Amino acid sequence: MLDGHVNPNYASVASALTSQIPKYQQAGSAVCVYHKGRCVVDLWGGIKDAKGEPWQQDTTAPSFSTTNGVLSTLVHILIDQGLADYEDTIAQYWPEFGARGKDRISIRQALAHQAGLYDISSLVKQPAEMLDWNHMLNLIADAQPAHEPGREQGYHAITFGWIIGGLIERLAGKSLQAVLQEELVDPLGLDGMYIGMPHNEMYRRAELVNGVSKPPREREGWQRAAQDMAESALAVVGVRMDRFRSALLPYTEPFDWNDEATVQAKIPGANGQFTARSLAKMYAVLAEGGELEGVRLLRSSTLAKLSEIQSTGRDLVLNIPMHWRLGYHRAFSLGVAASNAFGHYGLGGSGAFCDPSRRLAVALTLNSGSGTPSGDSRMPRMTRAALRAVDQLR
Repeated sequence: MLDGHVNPNYASVASALTSQIPKYQQAGSAVCVYHKGRCVVDLWGGIKDAKGEPWQQDTTAPSFSTTNGVLSTLVHILIDQGLADYEDTIAQYWPEFGARGKDRISIRQALAHQAGLYDISSLVKQPAEMLDWNHMLNLIADAQPAHEPGREQGYHAITFGWIIGGLIERLAGKSLQAVLQEELVDPLGLDGMYIGMPHNEMYRRAELVNGVSKPPREREGWQRAAQDMAESALAVVGVRMDRFRSALLPYTEPFDWNDEATVQAKIPGANGQFTARSLAKMYAVLAEGGELEGVRLLRSSTLAKLSEIQSTGRDLVLNIPMHWRLGYHRAFSLGVAASNAFGHYGLGGSGAFCDPSRRLAVALTLNSGSGTPSGDSRMPRMTRAALRAVDQLR
């Protein structure tokens, strides 16, 4: 059973959500769609935690790399305000970041995943280190690029959060949470968008069905076998597994993404807590030329820059063409043409995107916790359903 509302023209989106909520797990999900500046789908259903509590209208979900799209939007807002330029180096605002040959890395290169800093395995020895914001900023500032910055693109799955999050704090002179609140949450009246969830909001969160990441030696036999099969398949299509693992933190010990300390920490490449409604509304601003409901966050000239494709080649980490924009990738849509669509999907299946040519924005949040670093088939299926619904109205 779903709660919320849906315009009849978008009934296929509701059907897609119903089919995706597992019947056999304590799992739930939410989807929100904006079209031409109006919310036309706002649905949720299923279970949010191990206690069997139902998913509510205000339930937030852990969204992993989907958070990178939020960070990118914040940077674009600050640049639009004149606080920096895309061609500026990060070290210009964060001098410590210039160590080990990183003094020439530009904001553009970092947003386009061309900084060569995707290797998190060389930075941390224990995953619990990620809970310490300042410690991680110091590590990323002293990191050595894996290749010459600007030469190639490799998905900075988790490190993107400290690179761009640290830059945001230097540009604004405020904490990342304060910038998020002042530049996105308050102006748009968003109902659930957190990077490091406040203690008094913790009751709202959905828990991942399986929130513990374990090193291979501690996994069940079937889990190890499944991982070996998956890695073999990836290797066949050319994925360099050493790069893949290095970018996604090879777990040396169990790490619980549901733990309260983890949820309240600032890990902006991985632990955003969002409602689908807040993500969709943010992307609706991009779909509507930088303005929504009388609130302008970006000029059209900035929007043109941030949506310009920076690279079409294969990503070094994911080995597929991501068509990186400035902080966003192409919207995977399972056969429906959407060359102008961009956003960010995440591990666990969440994701959000906009298509300015269709004036469309879509977001999906869930807690069943499966998928690849760039999502799984659920977000592309939702994307396809929304695109087809809009196209039928033309």
